[in-house]
Amino acid sequence: MNKERNKNHKKPKSGMARLMELAFTKKILMISSVLCSALASVVSFVPYIAIYYIINAIINVYPNVSNLDVEKVIGYGWLAFGGVLANIILYFIALMLSHLAAFGTLYELKINFATHLAKIPLGFHLTIGSGKLRKIMDENIEKVEGFIAHQLPDIVAAIVAPIVMVVILFVVDWRFGIAATVGIVTAFAVQMKAYGNEGAKSRMDKYQSAIEDMNNASVEYIRGIAVVKAFKQTVYSFRRLHETIKTYVEFVIEYALSWENYMSGFTTIVNNIYLFVIPVGIFIGMNTQDYESFATTFIFYLIFVPSIAGIMLKIMYVTSSSMQIISGVERMDNILHIKPLKETEKTTICKDYNIEYKNVTFAYDDEISALKKVSFVAKQGEVTAIVGPSGSGKSTIAHLLPRFYDVAEGRISIGTVDIREMKFEYLMEKVSFVFQDVFLFKQSIMDNIKIGNQGATDAQGIEAAKAAQCHEFIMNLPDGYNTVVGSNGIHLSGGEKQRIVIARAIIKNAPIIVLDEATAFADPENEHLIQKAFEKLMQEKTVIIIAHRLSTVRSANKIIVMDEGRIVEQGTHDELMDQKNKYYHMWQMYSSTMNWKINKSQEVGANA
Repeated sequence: MNKERNKNHKKPKSGMARLMELAFTKKILMISSVLCSALASVVSFVPYIAIYYIINAIINVYPNVSNLDVEKVIGYGWLAFGGVLANIILYFIALMLSHLAAFGTLYELKINFATHLAKIPLGFHLTIGSGKLRKIMDENIEKVEGFIAHQLPDIVAAIVAPIVMVVILFVVDWRFGIAATVGIVTAFAVQMKAYGNEGAKSRMDKYQSAIEDMNNASVEYIRGIAVVKAFKQTVYSFRRLHETIKTYVEFVIEYALSWENYMSGFTTIVNNIYLFVIPVGIFIGMNTQDYESFATTFIFYLIFVPSIAGIMLKIMYVTSSSMQIISGVERMDNILHIKPLKETEKTTICKDYNIEYKNVTFAYDDEISALKKVSFVAKQGEVTAIVGPSGSGKSTIAHLLPRFYDVAEGRISIGTVDIREMKFEYLMEKVSFVFQDVFLFKQSIMDNIKIGNQGATDAQGIEAAKAAQCHEFIMNLPDGYNTVVGSNGIHLSGGEKQRIVIARAIIKNAPIIVLDEATAFADPENEHLIQKAFEKLMQEKTVIIIAHRLSTVRSANKIIVMDEGRIVEQGTHDELMDQKNKYYHMWQMYSSTMNWKINKSQEVGANA
């Protein structure tokens, strides 16, 4: 049983083995490409063999050059030309086949990665930076395509060429072969020394991490550029971006300088391996009796040995580039290894839309619990508001309902049915969300609204926009509902974006609505209008409101007060005010703040 279990749960491949697994997704194409590349590498040495025989033919008749068998020499010349031509044709075919395989693999990798991103816990997307995911999707996966299309044929050539080269070196004259091999080994010893004690893989991982951190910080900086400019801040005062750039530069400079001497030594040696051959040639020449054979062999090695540099440099390039790609693939696999939340095979239908949190406990990444034994009921047809100081667990409650994460302990149910017993698609159909972070696609406003219900008509979209109090400003845009957000200088305010997102939730018409600071960007007038729109939207629905503005929840049927991940009190506004506990003090502070603003504005008006 254990053997069968081990077979079914093989350890995931990593490193070059994983890269090869990806490369040979299209087996027939890649095997054909590899064979053509190997043959191209073999025939690339044919010209050198032809040169050897040409030299031999000339030296055998020297100095009586008139006795030279010209036809035979021309034949060797055609043999050399045929080797070059065959090398070009075979390598071209190898690249054509590898490109076909690469494009197919790239398509599958991107589709699989994007599909997996949609399956993993939605909360994952709240914690990882968009810059990191962009780098994995755009750069790391693209480099796999480059590896398959270009570098894998080169790797095959880099493996086959040295083997053929060593065979030629030792077959023609083993003494010169040993001399050349000493030069090759010396060059590689210098190169391996450059990796240092820390190891090349560790350095490459640091390099990839530095780039990802810089990407994340750059995206964040660009998104907040308006704030940065408004407060006359420079890139150096935006601490995170500055630090990531500084870390990257320091590492890259240190890494590059660590290679300076070693790389110079390696390049010098591989380009001058003939220096290892000449002393051996002098020694052999001083003790040989067959000068014709010696001269032929010596001249051949002096011509052949410089080609070793090209082969060795290709090996170094392929190795270095492969390490970078392997590091990128590991980052892709780290995302792919995140397990999707378990989904039931059959959905249990809920009979009503009462929501119950029962002894729910949850923590982010083994940290201090964000929620501790939270229990409450949000009834259908009522508004349940959740308030509390920052970090008290309000948004976590909202994120657990659509299974952005799964609870560590306890259960969340809709109509007595555990949400883990519902298919994700069914669960998402029952819940509409309006979160604090607003996102609009670069599409028309109508398309953005109808994302909530792809089958809705334009008339329904307009009706939803009117309910969300955004019809008037949409009609004032150049193309009305056909205006593309972000194009031709069309930019919406935060409140306008928020109302379009609310229209998106309205058109979905789900029986459960979760509002996480849905009126955060609305001015008092629009907030009042939106609240009026919500009255119609919320009829017979289960509504959960996460709020910081206490004025937005005063009329809620139930107010739940959170503090440090626990429910400290719950009831209506009047009941909680009578208790004079946490909510009472929060309301007093909120009221005094509002009065201070009003008094200040009155003073300014009086002074004016």
